[in-house]
Amino acid sequence: MSWIDGRERWVHAALAYALLAVSAIAAAWQGAGTGTGTGTGTGTGTGPGGGVGALWAGVPWPVPALAAAVWLAPVPWLHRRRDTHRALVVAHYLLLVALAGALAVKSPAFVLFVSAGYPLAIAMLPGRLVMAGVTLTALVNVTTQAGPGAGTTLLTVMAGVAVPLVAAGWYVSAEHDRRRRLVERLRAAMEENAELNTRLLDQARRAGVLDERHRVAGEIHDTLAQDLVALIGQLSAADRAPHEDTRRRHLDRAAELARRGLSETRRSVRALRPEALEDTGLPDAVGRMAGSWAEAAGVDLRLEVTGTPVALAAEVEAALFRVAQEALANVAKHAGATRTALTLSYTDETVLLDVRDDGTGFDPQRPADGFGLDGMRQRARSVGGTLEIESEPGQGTTVAAAVPAIPNDERLD
Repeated sequence: MSWIDGRERWVHAALAYALLAVSAIAAAWQGAGTGTGTGTGTGTGTGPGGGVGALWAGVPWPVPALAAAVWLAPVPWLHRRRDTHRALVVAHYLLLVALAGALAVKSPAFVLFVSAGYPLAIAMLPGRLVMAGVTLTALVNVTTQAGPGAGTTLLTVMAGVAVPLVAAGWYVSAEHDRRRRLVERLRAAMEENAELNTRLLDQARRAGVLDERHRVAGEIHDTLAQDLVALIGQLSAADRAPHEDTRRRHLDRAAELARRGLSETRRSVRALRPEALEDTGLPDAVGRMAGSWAEAAGVDLRLEVTGTPVALAAEVEAALFRVAQEALANVAKHAGATRTALTLSYTDETVLLDVRDDGTGFDPQRPADGFGLDGMRQRARSVGGTLEIESEPGQGTTVAAAVPAIPNDERLD
């Protein structure tokens, strides 16, 4: 930052006083050299300076010089109020230029003081009047030095130079104001966008946290919770077993469920696809899972695959596998069914999964306390699919999922 920043009002006032002082010294020196140090001058300019100079006829130049010095005193005060007291600033500037012109008429040495009008015009006048002030100062300089027969020349200067300069200055200042307002609007818009971007990032972060929590909750519900329920059932059956062989079989089954639950939990934390889908396609994985479920639940299950199986995107196969797993788990826990059918159908654009049972059924419109139904719906939606549940008390239940057949680059073996 320059040392001038914040001190402009004092710098401009000091500059004007310095020019006035130098001009006064030069005028006194010229007067001393000619013997007319306090003469009245002979200027007869026809411009603004000359007109005002006529009012000072017969008055020695120190008097208007003192008036100019007094008139410069409010410059620092006016400089700070140039945006709020524009009319006062303009009037002060015009009278100051007139005083400078009068002094220039009294003595050519004060032409130097007239030049103070240039920086003062730039520093104090409104943007659209800066060029007009500069032009006025130039005209005063010219007219105060012109001879009696220079009227036509002065008109030519005013018409050919001054008027175009004022018009050009007005246009340039107007464009400057327009661009300044545009920059201010852009700056405000950028600040608003930055604030909006911060809010969006915060919302995205929170949404990501909620999505991850929901994913982990769904994975735990579909894997660890189901295995724990089955494990408890096997331990209860082992406790009631009348023979050691039967008891040992239930305990072995419980140990297998515990190992599988631990493995699936680790995979869920690492956001990996179900282990059953690692080395085989969806139909085989669903078939193995359904067979294991039927054996553990003691429910007759019929599995049917229609259409031509194709390798689907990993997210699609994982979603369908989890939906089938949860639907069968609900049958075992709530339906009291004796028969269940699972159908996996492949079409050109859609893969359909239907799980039907002949259990007690329920009212789908009633709010559910558990996570299972909402979890299945969300898994289907996460891959662009839908899930419908049809059930009536005493009439069994049908869970129907439909998802887009998004292919995978890898093919089934």
